[in-house]
Amino acid sequence: MSKGRDTHHVVHNKDGGWDVKRGGGERSSGHFDTKQAAVDRGREISRNAGTEFVIHNRDGKIASSDSHGHDPNPPKG
Repeated sequence: MSKGRDTHHVVHNKDGGWDVKRGGGERSSGHFDTKQAAVDRGREISRNAGTEFVIHNRDGKIASSDSHGHDPNPPKG
């Protein structure tokens, strides 16, 4: 999993709820009771920062991602 500085991630918090974290960061940019609330806020943060946005499942696996700049795999053509 890429957790570089040009990413924001929605991850499950082991103590409950969901966190939005900057790639490579330890501290949360926000803590939310629901995954959807974390996704909504994380997407807003990612758009403003122009970062790749990665949404994880409860088990830590990547569920989906959106590019808001710095796309590591831009479309060809």
